[in-house]
Amino acid sequence: MSLVGSGGRRPIYLDCDTGIDDSIALAYLLASPEVELVGIGTVSGNVSAARAARNTLDLLHLAGRDDVPVAIGAQDFLAGSFDGGVPWIHGHNGVGDVMLPAAPREPDRRDAADLLRDLAHEHGGALSIVTVGPTTNIATALAREPGLPGLIRSVTTMGGAALAPGNISAVAEANIGNDPEAAAALLDAGWDCTLVPLDVTLENRLFERDCAALLDAPTALVRALGAMLDIYFDYYVPLYGERSCALHDPMAAAIAVGEVRSRRAPAVEIVVDTTRGPGRGQTICDLRGQRLGPVDQPGARTRVVLELDRPLGPHLVERLTRFDAPEAVR
Repeated sequence: MSLVGSGGRRPIYLDCDTGIDDSIALAYLLASPEVELVGIGTVSGNVSAARAARNTLDLLHLAGRDDVPVAIGAQDFLAGSFDGGVPWIHGHNGVGDVMLPAAPREPDRRDAADLLRDLAHEHGGALSIVTVGPTTNIATALAREPGLPGLIRSVTTMGGAALAPGNISAVAEANIGNDPEAAAALLDAGWDCTLVPLDVTLENRLFERDCAALLDAPTALVRALGAMLDIYFDYYVPLYGERSCALHDPMAAAIAVGEVRSRRAPAVEIVVDTTRGPGRGQTICDLRGQRLGPVDQPGARTRVVLELDRPLGPHLVERLTRFDAPEAVR
């Protein structure tokens, strides 16, 4: 049993549906000396779980990190089927239609839930989970291993909307809206959790100057991220009135690493609407009594991030452009 990763770094398991912002989050974790990425599971969302795994393997290969196990997870959700993804946002291949050099290896023989369970036992009490897609794999792992929360240090999940409107319905954010039952299982599991909702991810962006900096980076992986942003920027023009993009998944990664901190993140009771009505997928956060400042509710173990201590974009670009990867491809 290992309480820390190699070199004293904190071990992290990433669960993702590898689209463009997932790719940026992955690169950020690889570039962060504070943590060791020890495993990745994929789930359907932006693309299918299998396509997400291929994207992830190719990104890792581009960074010279073929040592990180990647396992395919759930193709469908707990109470619904995968509908084909969002090619108009992330491109037909999920990574902005950028053609990445193909990795020579295949996914792990385990599925994502079993990979997570094995890593939790291997790093008992030290492993942190970061989720940036639907949380179907986490719910599956919890069902297979009821004692999983006792083996996990912390969970950071990108999803939900506390006070902001949703992005796939009036109230639902995509990761939680795609599998509300799985999100409810994650939030009810009894572990320390941080929810990173649209309230903050939509307020932090990358701009054209940031894209140019990524395209000029010395690392092939980071240059590929810059190329992916073209289609992603186009998607956000109607929302922001200019070419830029929100920082959904990278924010969850940065908060999990601890390099960007929450200025306002009260621990509150959160209920996920799992009904079949218009509220399906809503994260109902009990924010009563917060007018004079953040107040933790007794017994609540999920913090909802409402404000950061600094903008994420400049830190993200600085870390990525300084990333010196042992690249397989230059």
